[in-house]
Formats: sequence, structure tokens, C-alpha cells
Amino acid sequence: MSEHNTSTEKHLSKRERQILDALYQLDGGSVQDVLEAIDNPPSYSSVRALLNRMVEKQQIRAERDGNRYRYFPLDNKKAAGASAMKRLVETFFGGSAVDAVKALLGNNKNTLTQEELAALEKEIDKLKD
Repeated sequence: MSEHNTSTEKHLSKRERQILDALYQLDGGSVQDVLEAIDNPPSYSSVRALLNRMVEKQQIRAERDGNRYRYFPLDNKKAAGASAMKRLVETFFGGSAVDAVKALLGNNKNTLTQEELAALEKEIDKLKD
């Protein structure tokens, strides 16, 4: 993720973050798609205005699709996920990745398969080298 995008993401309003999250889930979409994807959406014209403002701020991009526009995140999903995870760890776990992982594993201890546990152990072993 570029430095510009990382900096820009910090300046998203709550509604812009909600819209960006919807665009990642949808893999891009129209104003109507976004309206249907978010909880308690504002009016159609408000979503359209927010999307246009996000394009101007270079937070998303727009592509013409017939008579309408489709909007897409600028960053790939993996980069955005890493950025969101970093914010989550900083916000809720005081920057401690260990505490975040403990919380995540504590919530899933009865649902992790042996294969998933082995994959986690493999990732931990890579960090030790």
C-alpha cells in the first residue's frame, strides 16, 4: 500500500469507511449496490455524493458502465485487510499483536481444525527464523 493511501485511509469518515468496506465486499459496485450493502444507508443522492467525494480525494476510482458508474477501491483487498488489521490492533489491543491473536484464538478455540492449527504453527515457526 502506498504511503498516500495509508495516510488517506486515516481521514475517512465513519460513513466513508462503511462505503469503502462495502466496495471491498462487493468487489466494486454502483450507488445502488452500495445502498443495498450498508446498514442504515442515507439517501441515494447522499451515497452518490459521498462516492464522488471519495473519487476526488483519490480514495476510490470510478468507471463508466453504460449509463451509470461503478466504483472500486484503489488498493487490493489483501493490502486493505492488513491496514484494517493494523488499525484494529492499535485501537483495541494497544498495538499488541499477541493480545489480538489471543483474543482471536480464544473466540475460535472450539472451531479450529487440526489443519488450521498446523498452519498457524507453521507461520509462527517462520517468525522464529
